[in-house]
Amino acid sequence: MTAIEQDKSQENSALHFSALEPPRRYLFGPGPTMVHPRVYEALSKPIVGHLDPYFIQVMGDVQQLLKTGFGTSGATLVISGTGSAGMEAAVANFVEPGTKFAVFANGYFSDRLTEMAKRHDANVVRFEKPWGETFTEDEAREFIRREKPKVVAYVHAETSTGALQSGQAICAAAHDAGALAIADCVTSLGGVPVEFDQTGIDVAYSCTQKGLSCPPGLSPMAISARAMDWLRARTFPVRSWYFDLKLIYDYSTVSHRYHHTAPISMFYALREALLVIAEEGIEKRWERHRRCHKVFVKGIEAMGLHMHVPEAHRIATLNTVGVPKGVDEAKVRKRLLDEAGIEIAGGFGPLAGKVFRIGVMGPLATEDNVQFFLKEFKRTLSAEGYSI
Repeated sequence: MTAIEQDKSQENSALHFSALEPPRRYLFGPGPTMVHPRVYEALSKPIVGHLDPYFIQVMGDVQQLLKTGFGTSGATLVISGTGSAGMEAAVANFVEPGTKFAVFANGYFSDRLTEMAKRHDANVVRFEKPWGETFTEDEAREFIRREKPKVVAYVHAETSTGALQSGQAICAAAHDAGALAIADCVTSLGGVPVEFDQTGIDVAYSCTQKGLSCPPGLSPMAISARAMDWLRARTFPVRSWYFDLKLIYDYSTVSHRYHHTAPISMFYALREALLVIAEEGIEKRWERHRRCHKVFVKGIEAMGLHMHVPEAHRIATLNTVGVPKGVDEAKVRKRLLDEAGIEIAGGFGPLAGKVFRIGVMGPLATEDNVQFFLKEFKRTLSAEGYSI
């Protein structure tokens, strides 16, 4: 085949690809979640350069709007990358070789924190509990008092289990020990209160595709004055150039010197998503999610099902429902997707096959949508042999 013939063959094969028409889904999983129509519209706006004054203003708007969601008057910025990029940035910037790094381990993402810290040569110590359990104030204080770490990390809202961990005792004990407190807020920001300043968190990171109802691609962060001082005093170079927060903060907030080419359209989307939240009012948004969570739990219990996490420690936006005996959760999920266009997730790790992970957040967090889900879930369970 000649070069011309090969080019024509490739052109013809390209013509066989159909137009991009994603199926309509109801994203009741743990993320990504449904995206507000205004956010889709923002994504379609013309891009400008990543050093353009307009984009610099967009970044500034985003940083200001994030303060309300995090509950802070301190520094906020955005990492160009998903929530795991925020996690990596938090670990890379506040861990040096040999740093004692204490992890409250009770789920998949505390395990990921552990792995990242080990790769940065931290001396990792873990307080482990079964997936879905949380830590008491006394347990937190005793662990930190005994280990005397330099950095303490916990997951505020554990996506793998549906458990919400209070951070006040953890952060207070960390400060008493002279340590920094890192909080994973990937599943909490925008849906449940984070209360960064009030809790005493030093570094928090999140994502865009859960409580903020935005596509995945960015990781918002909040950094306390204490952590900023720590960062400025650091003498050992951050091993990750891309996630060096001093460089990112300078680009985002101070000199606006080039650091990387930021995803312009995603910043547009995040700005619009945060404006939607601001117009609703953050406290009204939290209350809407709490109200829908109660309706959801009531409906689940009426089916004879049980929640995996005790009531006092449940995440309002992410529900873990026990799989009834004799039911194949994978078949339930497939039937829901095929017949109703509803996506939910199963468990993994120790919870594989044992729980459904069902998100009720953002645009789907209305009582009508919850009732729609419960009706389809009930029908699907019955079709898979569960007697309600």
